[in-house]
Amino acid sequence: MSRSALATSSPRSPLVLNPAAIIVVCAVGLAILGLTILFSASASFRQGPYFYLNKQLFGIGLAATACFITSRLDLEFARRYVWIVGGVALVLLVLVLIPGIGVSVKGSRRWLGLGPLRFQVSELGKLAMVFCLAHYLSLNQTKIGALKEGFLYPIGIISAFGVLIVLEPDFGTAALTLVIGLVLLFLAGARWRYILPTIGVVVAGFTVLVINNPNRLRRFLAFLDVEGNKQGGTYQLYQSLAAFAVGGTEGAGLGQGRQQMNFLPEAHTDFIFAVVGEELGLWFTLGTVAIFVIIFVAGLIHLRRAPNLFQFLLVTGSLLLILLQAMVNLGVVTGLLPTKGMSLPFISAGLSNLLLMGVLIGIIINTQRSWTKPSFANSRRRMEEVAT
Repeated sequence: MSRSALATSSPRSPLVLNPAAIIVVCAVGLAILGLTILFSASASFRQGPYFYLNKQLFGIGLAATACFITSRLDLEFARRYVWIVGGVALVLLVLVLIPGIGVSVKGSRRWLGLGPLRFQVSELGKLAMVFCLAHYLSLNQTKIGALKEGFLYPIGIISAFGVLIVLEPDFGTAALTLVIGLVLLFLAGARWRYILPTIGVVVAGFTVLVINNPNRLRRFLAFLDVEGNKQGGTYQLYQSLAAFAVGGTEGAGLGQGRQQMNFLPEAHTDFIFAVVGEELGLWFTLGTVAIFVIIFVAGLIHLRRAPNLFQFLLVTGSLLLILLQAMVNLGVVTGLLPTKGMSLPFISAGLSNLLLMGVLIGIIINTQRSWTKPSFANSRRRMEEVAT
Protein backbone atom coordinates (compact mmCIF):
# COMPACT_ATOMS: atom_id res chain seq x y z
CA MET A 1 0.00 0.00 0.00
CA SER A 2 0.97 3.69 -0.26
CA ARG A 3 1.21 6.13 2.63
CA SER A 4 -2.48 5.41 3.19
CA ALA A 5 -1.26 2.27 4.92
CA LEU A 6 -1.03 4.53 7.94
CA ALA A 7 -4.77 4.13 8.11
CA THR A 8 -4.55 0.51 9.15
CA SER A 9 -5.37 -0.14 12.75
CA SER A 10 -3.81 -2.05 15.56
CA PRO A 11 -5.31 -4.20 18.33
CA ARG A 12 -7.12 -2.29 20.99
CA SER A 13 -5.15 -1.48 24.10
CA PRO A 14 -6.85 -1.11 27.47
CA LEU A 15 -4.81 2.06 28.03
CA VAL A 16 -6.27 3.81 24.99
CA LEU A 17 -9.80 2.44 24.81
CA ASN A 18 -11.43 5.59 23.53
CA PRO A 19 -9.18 8.33 22.16
CA ALA A 20 -12.23 10.14 20.79
CA ALA A 21 -13.53 10.53 24.35
CA ILE A 22 -10.22 12.15 25.32
CA ILE A 23 -10.61 14.62 22.45
CA VAL A 24 -14.18 15.42 23.50
CA VAL A 25 -13.12 16.03 27.11
CA CYS A 26 -10.34 18.34 25.88
CA ALA A 27 -12.78 20.26 23.67
CA VAL A 28 -15.24 20.69 26.53
CA GLY A 29 -12.46 21.87 28.83
CA LEU A 30 -11.32 24.48 26.29
CA ALA A 31 -14.91 25.66 25.80
CA ILE A 32 -15.33 26.10 29.55
CA LEU A 33 -12.10 28.09 29.67
CA GLY A 34 -13.41 30.32 26.89
CA LEU A 35 -16.67 30.93 28.73
CA THR A 36 -14.79 31.73 31.93
CA ILE A 37 -12.57 34.32 30.25
CA LEU A 38 -15.50 35.90 28.40
CA PHE A 39 -17.46 36.13 31.64
CA SER A 40 -14.46 37.62 33.42
CA ALA A 41 -13.93 40.25 30.75
CA SER A 42 -17.61 40.90 29.95
CA ALA A 43 -17.92 43.98 32.17
CA SER A 44 -15.56 45.91 29.90
CA PHE A 45 -17.40 45.23 26.64
CA ARG A 46 -19.16 48.24 25.18
CA GLN A 47 -22.06 46.09 23.92
CA GLY A 48 -23.08 45.19 27.46
CA PRO A 49 -21.76 43.07 30.32
CA TYR A 50 -23.07 39.75 28.99
CA PHE A 51 -23.24 40.36 25.25
CA TYR A 52 -20.41 38.04 24.16
CA LEU A 53 -21.05 35.57 26.95
CA ASN A 54 -24.64 35.07 25.81
CA LYS A 55 -23.56 34.79 22.17
CA GLN A 56 -20.93 32.21 23.14
CA LEU A 57 -23.47 30.15 25.08
CA PHE A 58 -25.76 30.25 22.05
CA GLY A 59 -22.86 29.25 19.81
CA ILE A 60 -21.90 26.34 22.05
CA GLY A 61 -25.52 25.18 21.96
CA LEU A 62 -25.47 25.24 18.13
CA ALA A 63 -22.09 23.48 18.09
CA ALA A 64 -23.34 20.75 20.45
CA THR A 65 -26.39 20.21 18.24
CA ALA A 66 -24.22 20.03 15.10
CA CYS A 67 -21.87 17.65 16.91
CA PHE A 68 -24.73 15.32 17.88
CA ILE A 69 -26.22 15.28 14.37
CA THR A 70 -22.85 14.66 12.72
CA SER A 71 -21.99 11.90 15.18
CA ARG A 72 -25.14 10.03 14.08
CA LEU A 73 -24.66 10.31 10.31
CA ASP A 74 -23.70 7.38 8.15
CA LEU A 75 -20.53 8.79 6.65
CA GLU A 76 -20.49 6.31 3.78
CA PHE A 77 -24.07 7.30 2.92
CA ALA A 78 -23.19 10.98 3.21
CA ARG A 79 -20.53 10.47 0.53
CA ARG A 80 -23.33 10.32 -2.06
CA TYR A 81 -23.87 14.02 -1.54
CA VAL A 82 -20.24 15.11 -1.35
CA TRP A 83 -20.27 17.03 -4.63
CA ILE A 84 -23.53 18.74 -3.71
CA VAL A 85 -21.96 19.90 -0.44
CA GLY A 86 -18.87 21.07 -2.29
CA GLY A 87 -20.93 22.85 -4.94
CA VAL A 88 -23.07 24.66 -2.35
CA ALA A 89 -19.93 25.77 -0.50
CA LEU A 90 -18.39 27.13 -3.72
CA VAL A 91 -21.58 28.99 -4.62
CA LEU A 92 -21.68 30.58 -1.17
CA LEU A 93 -18.01 31.56 -1.48
CA VAL A 94 -18.92 33.34 -4.72
CA LEU A 95 -22.02 35.00 -3.25
CA VAL A 96 -20.07 36.41 -0.34
CA LEU A 97 -17.95 38.40 -2.82
CA ILE A 98 -20.96 40.15 -4.36
CA PRO A 99 -21.66 43.64 -2.94
CA GLY A 100 -25.06 43.77 -1.30
CA ILE A 101 -25.01 40.06 -0.50
CA GLY A 102 -21.71 39.54 1.32
CA VAL A 103 -21.19 41.48 4.55
CA SER A 104 -18.08 43.66 4.41
CA VAL A 105 -16.06 44.29 7.58
CA LYS A 106 -12.78 46.22 7.50
CA GLY A 107 -12.51 45.79 3.73
CA SER A 108 -13.05 42.02 3.66
CA ARG A 109 -16.15 40.18 2.48
CA ARG A 110 -16.21 36.96 4.47
CA TRP A 111 -19.72 36.78 5.91
CA LEU A 112 -23.32 36.22 4.92
CA GLY A 113 -25.84 37.90 7.17
CA LEU A 114 -29.12 36.51 8.47
CA GLY A 115 -30.72 39.09 10.72
CA PRO A 116 -28.39 39.74 13.65
CA LEU A 117 -26.36 36.62 12.86
CA ARG A 118 -23.35 36.39 10.55
CA PHE A 119 -21.89 33.24 9.07
CA GLN A 120 -18.29 33.11 7.85
CA VAL A 121 -18.56 31.09 4.66
CA SER A 122 -14.89 30.09 4.58
CA GLU A 123 -15.53 27.85 7.62
CA LEU A 124 -17.91 25.77 5.49
CA GLY A 125 -15.46 26.00 2.59
CA LYS A 126 -12.63 24.43 4.61
CA LEU A 127 -14.83 21.52 5.69
CA ALA A 128 -16.24 21.00 2.20
CA MET A 129 -12.73 20.93 0.72
CA VAL A 130 -11.66 18.19 3.15
CA PHE A 131 -14.85 16.21 2.46
CA CYS A 132 -14.52 16.44 -1.34
CA LEU A 133 -10.79 15.71 -1.36
CA ALA A 134 -11.10 12.68 0.94
CA HIS A 135 -13.87 11.28 -1.26
CA TYR A 136 -12.00 11.83 -4.53
CA LEU A 137 -8.66 10.46 -3.31
CA SER A 138 -10.26 7.35 -1.84
CA LEU A 139 -12.02 6.63 -5.16
CA ASN A 140 -8.76 7.00 -7.08
CA GLN A 141 -6.28 5.22 -4.81
CA THR A 142 -4.83 3.23 -7.70
CA LYS A 143 -4.23 6.41 -9.74
CA ILE A 144 -2.54 8.53 -7.05
CA GLY A 145 0.81 8.20 -8.78
CA ALA A 146 -0.54 9.55 -12.07
CA LEU A 147 -0.11 13.22 -12.92
CA LYS A 148 -3.63 13.98 -14.08
CA GLU A 149 -5.95 11.82 -11.95
CA GLY A 150 -3.63 11.61 -8.96
CA PHE A 151 -2.46 15.21 -8.77
CA LEU A 152 -3.91 17.78 -11.15
CA TYR A 153 -7.55 16.94 -10.43
CA PRO A 154 -7.20 17.04 -6.62
CA ILE A 155 -5.10 20.22 -6.90
CA GLY A 156 -8.03 21.66 -8.85
CA ILE A 157 -10.35 20.85 -5.94
CA ILE A 158 -8.00 22.47 -3.44
CA SER A 159 -7.43 25.55 -5.63
CA ALA A 160 -11.14 26.14 -6.24
CA PHE A 161 -11.71 26.71 -2.53
CA GLY A 162 -8.37 28.41 -1.85
CA VAL A 163 -8.64 30.98 -4.64
CA LEU A 164 -12.17 32.05 -3.67
CA ILE A 165 -11.08 32.51 -0.05
CA VAL A 166 -8.09 34.60 -1.21
CA LEU A 167 -10.48 36.88 -3.10
CA GLU A 168 -12.40 37.78 0.09
CA PRO A 169 -9.51 38.54 0.92
CA ASP A 170 -8.50 36.16 3.70
CA PHE A 171 -4.92 35.11 3.08
CA GLY A 172 -4.52 33.25 6.38
CA THR A 173 -7.54 30.98 5.93
CA ALA A 174 -6.65 30.41 2.28
CA ALA A 175 -3.11 29.38 3.25
CA LEU A 176 -4.48 27.06 5.94
CA THR A 177 -6.86 25.48 3.41
CA LEU A 178 -4.08 24.92 0.87
CA VAL A 179 -1.71 23.44 3.47
CA ILE A 180 -4.33 20.97 4.71
CA GLY A 181 -5.17 19.98 1.16
CA LEU A 182 -1.53 19.31 0.30
CA VAL A 183 -1.01 17.29 3.50
CA LEU A 184 -4.01 15.09 2.66
CA LEU A 185 -2.71 14.68 -0.88
CA PHE A 186 0.68 13.62 0.46
CA LEU A 187 -0.83 11.13 2.91
CA ALA A 188 -2.89 9.62 0.10
CA GLY A 189 0.34 8.83 -1.73
CA ALA A 190 0.97 11.71 -4.17
CA ARG A 191 4.55 11.95 -5.39
CA TRP A 192 7.04 14.42 -3.97
CA ARG A 193 8.10 15.50 -7.45
CA TYR A 194 4.62 16.98 -7.90
CA ILE A 195 4.13 18.30 -4.38
CA LEU A 196 7.42 20.20 -3.93
CA PRO A 197 7.05 22.42 -7.03
CA THR A 198 3.46 23.11 -6.00
CA ILE A 199 4.61 24.29 -2.57
CA GLY A 200 7.08 26.61 -4.28
CA VAL A 201 4.35 28.04 -6.51
CA VAL A 202 2.04 28.58 -3.52
CA VAL A 203 4.74 30.35 -1.50
CA ALA A 204 5.66 32.53 -4.48
CA GLY A 205 2.00 33.34 -5.10
CA PHE A 206 1.37 34.44 -1.53
CA THR A 207 4.59 36.47 -1.56
CA VAL A 208 3.40 38.36 -4.64
CA LEU A 209 -0.02 38.93 -3.07
CA VAL A 210 1.50 40.34 0.12
CA ILE A 211 3.94 42.59 -1.76
CA ASN A 212 1.11 44.01 -3.87
CA ASN A 213 -1.14 44.63 -0.87
CA PRO A 214 0.17 47.73 0.97
CA ASN A 215 -1.73 47.02 4.17
CA ARG A 216 -0.48 43.45 4.54
CA LEU A 217 3.04 44.39 3.47
CA ARG A 218 3.08 47.15 6.09
CA ARG A 219 1.84 44.71 8.70
CA PHE A 220 4.53 42.17 7.84
CA LEU A 221 7.35 44.74 7.88
CA ALA A 222 6.09 46.11 11.20
CA PHE A 223 6.19 42.58 12.63
CA LEU A 224 9.96 42.56 12.07
CA ASP A 225 10.30 45.44 14.57
CA VAL A 226 7.56 45.09 17.20
CA GLU A 227 9.01 47.63 19.63
CA GLY A 228 9.57 50.28 16.97
CA ASN A 229 6.02 49.99 15.64
CA LYS A 230 4.12 49.57 18.90
CA GLN A 231 2.02 52.67 18.22
CA GLY A 232 1.25 51.54 14.69
CA GLY A 233 1.32 48.22 12.89
CA THR A 234 2.21 46.10 15.92
CA TYR A 235 0.07 47.86 18.51
CA GLN A 236 -2.14 44.81 18.93
CA LEU A 237 0.79 42.41 19.22
CA TYR A 238 2.62 44.72 21.63
CA GLN A 239 -0.42 44.86 23.91
CA SER A 240 -0.73 41.09 23.69
CA LEU A 241 2.86 40.59 24.82
CA ALA A 242 2.29 43.14 27.57
CA ALA A 243 -0.64 41.04 28.80
CA PHE A 244 1.58 37.97 29.14
CA ALA A 245 4.21 40.04 30.95
CA VAL A 246 1.67 41.39 33.44
CA GLY A 247 0.20 37.92 34.04
CA GLY A 248 3.54 36.31 34.84
CA THR A 249 3.32 32.84 36.34
CA GLU A 250 0.38 33.36 38.71
CA GLY A 251 -1.81 35.75 36.71
CA ALA A 252 -3.52 38.95 37.78
CA GLY A 253 -6.69 37.07 38.69
CA LEU A 254 -10.07 36.65 36.99
CA GLY A 255 -11.63 40.02 36.27
CA GLN A 256 -8.42 41.85 37.16
CA GLY A 257 -6.95 42.06 33.67
CA ARG A 258 -6.57 45.48 32.06
CA GLN A 259 -5.72 44.66 28.46
CA GLN A 260 -9.27 43.75 27.45
CA MET A 261 -10.47 47.17 28.67
CA ASN A 262 -10.03 48.75 25.22
CA PHE A 263 -6.23 48.36 25.28
CA LEU A 264 -6.14 45.09 23.34
CA PRO A 265 -8.33 45.01 20.21
CA GLU A 266 -10.19 41.74 19.52
CA ALA A 267 -9.53 40.55 23.08
CA HIS A 268 -12.62 38.32 22.93
CA THR A 269 -11.76 36.63 19.61
CA ASP A 270 -8.33 36.44 17.96
CA PHE A 271 -6.34 37.56 21.04
CA ILE A 272 -8.29 35.87 23.81
CA PHE A 273 -5.24 33.72 24.63
CA ALA A 274 -3.45 36.90 25.77
CA VAL A 275 -6.28 37.52 28.23
CA VAL A 276 -5.84 33.94 29.52
CA GLY A 277 -2.15 34.71 30.06
CA GLU A 278 -2.82 38.00 31.84
CA GLU A 279 -5.58 36.82 34.17
CA LEU A 280 -4.62 33.18 34.80
CA GLY A 281 -0.87 33.21 34.24
CA LEU A 282 1.78 30.97 32.73
CA TRP A 283 0.50 27.65 34.03
CA PHE A 284 -2.92 28.05 32.43
CA THR A 285 -1.39 29.10 29.11
CA LEU A 286 0.93 26.08 29.16
CA GLY A 287 -2.03 23.92 30.14
CA THR A 288 -3.98 25.21 27.15
CA VAL A 289 -1.12 24.32 24.81
CA ALA A 290 -0.83 20.90 26.50
CA ILE A 291 -4.52 20.22 25.82
CA PHE A 292 -4.01 20.77 22.09
CA VAL A 293 -0.99 18.43 22.24
CA ILE A 294 -3.20 15.80 23.90
CA ILE A 295 -5.75 16.21 21.10
CA PHE A 296 -2.96 15.62 18.59
CA VAL A 297 -1.70 12.47 20.32
CA ALA A 298 -5.21 11.07 20.85
CA GLY A 299 -5.98 11.82 17.21
CA LEU A 300 -2.95 9.82 16.04
CA ILE A 301 -4.03 6.86 18.18
CA HIS A 302 -7.56 7.13 16.83
CA LEU A 303 -6.39 7.23 13.20
CA ARG A 304 -4.64 3.86 13.54
CA ARG A 305 -8.07 2.22 13.55
CA ALA A 306 -9.33 3.77 10.30
CA PRO A 307 -10.91 1.07 8.08
CA ASN A 308 -10.49 2.85 4.74
CA LEU A 309 -8.73 5.79 3.10
CA PHE A 310 -11.84 8.00 2.92
CA GLN A 311 -12.47 7.98 6.65
CA PHE A 312 -8.76 8.18 7.42
CA LEU A 313 -8.40 11.36 5.34
CA LEU A 314 -11.67 12.82 6.63
CA VAL A 315 -10.60 12.46 10.27
CA THR A 316 -7.06 13.63 9.47
CA GLY A 317 -8.49 16.73 7.81
CA SER A 318 -10.73 17.36 10.82
CA LEU A 319 -7.79 17.15 13.23
CA LEU A 320 -5.69 19.44 11.03
CA LEU A 321 -8.49 22.02 10.90
CA ILE A 322 -8.44 22.12 14.70
CA LEU A 323 -4.73 21.87 15.39
CA LEU A 324 -3.25 24.02 12.61
CA GLN A 325 -5.73 26.81 13.36
CA ALA A 326 -4.71 26.62 17.02
CA MET A 327 -1.03 26.73 16.06
CA VAL A 328 -1.54 29.83 13.92
CA ASN A 329 -3.52 31.63 16.62
CA LEU A 330 -1.03 30.80 19.36
CA GLY A 331 1.86 31.79 17.10
CA VAL A 332 0.28 35.16 16.30
CA VAL A 333 -0.66 36.01 19.88
CA THR A 334 2.81 35.18 21.21
CA GLY A 335 4.63 37.05 18.43
CA LEU A 336 6.00 34.02 16.59
CA LEU A 337 3.95 34.76 13.46
CA PRO A 338 2.80 38.00 11.78
CA THR A 339 -0.58 39.26 12.95
CA LYS A 340 -3.46 37.38 11.31
CA GLY A 341 -7.03 37.20 12.47
CA MET A 342 -7.80 33.57 13.26
CA SER A 343 -9.89 32.19 16.11
CA LEU A 344 -8.51 29.94 18.84
CA PRO A 345 -10.61 26.74 18.54
CA PHE A 346 -13.28 26.23 21.23
CA ILE A 347 -12.14 29.32 23.17
CA SER A 348 -12.56 32.42 20.99
CA ALA A 349 -15.96 34.06 20.64
CA GLY A 350 -17.50 33.43 17.23
CA LEU A 351 -20.50 31.41 16.05
CA SER A 352 -19.09 30.25 12.71
CA ASN A 353 -15.93 28.70 14.08
CA LEU A 354 -17.74 27.13 17.04
CA LEU A 355 -20.19 25.53 14.62
CA LEU A 356 -17.32 24.15 12.53
CA MET A 357 -15.59 22.79 15.63
CA GLY A 358 -18.81 21.05 16.65
CA VAL A 359 -19.03 19.31 13.27
CA LEU A 360 -15.38 18.25 13.42
CA ILE A 361 -15.77 16.75 16.90
CA GLY A 362 -18.94 15.05 15.66
CA ILE A 363 -16.96 13.40 12.84
CA ILE A 364 -14.41 12.09 15.35
CA ILE A 365 -17.15 10.71 17.63
CA ASN A 366 -18.90 9.19 14.62
CA THR A 367 -15.81 7.32 13.50
CA GLN A 368 -15.02 6.16 17.03
CA ARG A 369 -18.46 4.54 17.19
CA SER A 370 -18.28 2.96 13.74
CA TRP A 371 -14.64 1.83 13.83
CA THR A 372 -15.19 -0.22 16.99
CA LYS A 373 -18.22 -2.11 15.65
CA PRO A 374 -17.79 -5.89 15.15
CA SER A 375 -18.01 -5.60 11.36
CA PHE A 376 -15.04 -3.25 11.27
CA ALA A 377 -13.17 -5.33 13.84
CA ASN A 378 -13.61 -8.47 11.73
CA SER A 379 -12.48 -6.57 8.63
CA ARG A 380 -9.32 -5.40 10.40
CA ARG A 381 -8.62 -8.92 11.66
CA ARG A 382 -8.87 -10.30 8.12
CA MET A 383 -6.47 -7.63 6.88
CA GLU A 384 -3.97 -8.57 9.59
CA GLU A 385 -4.28 -12.28 8.72
CA VAL A 386 -3.64 -11.57 5.04
CA ALA A 387 -0.63 -9.39 5.95
CA THR A 388 0.91 -12.16 8.06
